[in-house]
Amino acid sequence: MGKLSRRNMLKAGGALGALGALGVASPAQAHSLWTWSPQGSVAGAGTGLDPRWVWDEEADPLVASVLDRGDVPRVNELLRTWTKNGQPLPAGLPADLRDFMERARQLPSWTDQRKLATVVEFNQKRGLYLGVLYGLASGMMSTVIPKEALAVYYSQGGADMKDRISKTAKLGYDIMSQNAYRPDGEMIVTCVKTRLVHAAVRHLLPQSPHWSDVAEEEIPISQRDMMVTWHSLPTTVMQKLTAWKVPIPAAESAAFLHSWQLCAHMLGIKDEYIPGSWAEANTQAEQVLDPVLAPTAEGVKLADILLSLGSSVDGAILSKPILGAFTRFMLGDEIAAWLKIPREPIWDPLLKVSWKPFIAVREGLLPFPLAPEAYWLFDEFLRKAALLFLSEARPISIEIPDTNRPS
Repeated sequence: MGKLSRRNMLKAGGALGALGALGVASPAQAHSLWTWSPQGSVAGAGTGLDPRWVWDEEADPLVASVLDRGDVPRVNELLRTWTKNGQPLPAGLPADLRDFMERARQLPSWTDQRKLATVVEFNQKRGLYLGVLYGLASGMMSTVIPKEALAVYYSQGGADMKDRISKTAKLGYDIMSQNAYRPDGEMIVTCVKTRLVHAAVRHLLPQSPHWSDVAEEEIPISQRDMMVTWHSLPTTVMQKLTAWKVPIPAAESAAFLHSWQLCAHMLGIKDEYIPGSWAEANTQAEQVLDPVLAPTAEGVKLADILLSLGSSVDGAILSKPILGAFTRFMLGDEIAAWLKIPREPIWDPLLKVSWKPFIAVREGLLPFPLAPEAYWLFDEFLRKAALLFLSEARPISIEIPDTNRPS
């Protein structure tokens, strides 16, 4: 059976494209049916279409046109000057792109400013944990999400992983900032630019013979793919904090979720796919994230690059073996084996025995124990690992790619 025409899919629109794709889905693709109800979303209703066959019907044809017209270099040059949420869009942008970006930069009607004020408290109190979790739990998990690993590896960003990681870390840094969604913040800018990048990758990757040879889909980064990645971030982080018994007030927990719900919306994910509660997030993650985790040759290479970049920072405490041990501890033996991360005879058992008591000490739930060296090591690791994550968000421009990975 021949492949679907990408352009015809996008022209047909979300609903028609979804129905057409479902009609030709192979048995292998159909094994995980979409059963999550849109009633559990922030929208509270929706079509119920499987997001695997929904992309970004507004951004995709627009960015494809920008690429085909050869406008990308000029657009990137102009957008380098657009850095703050409240800043006017630069003059000289193509009219169709400007109109889209003006719409895309608007926060949804369901934005709750009180929750955005509360999440600042949460991020301040849990910043060290968040830095480590975003880097070693979410970041390393991305290497065992096959579609994400393949898309990263074969797109332009795969050729320079340090630059690619910096751009990813910027989103995590921006959402943790005090003014994330305010006019003087940068989160909205980062999301809109990332939405444009995703649309460009959807246009470019199908032209790569390397990606096409290994990908099971014709068009990358579906709405379902984006939700898989989304769950590797806030859902996974909250699950880990809960497992570690970190005491989090209900208002702060809800505020943390809200900040990421807004992120999903601003990235172009339809409201009907964005979970409205942590219970709904966990239910959706069980369906879309947990079953897809698997090794790929590209993911193994990306994981090795990530661990090597982390260990290049000054300080022996961030050595590659220790980063690998933390990855094993956070993601489990199976994923560590997939990524060919060797066991560490000292750090592996130390983490299993001492991590939760260490968290309890930091949270004031236990008195300081009689093993200060291990607890000092953990605390120092948290600080340096969080610093590594945040330092990668140095001033950097998220730009629309115009090629795939050159090699």
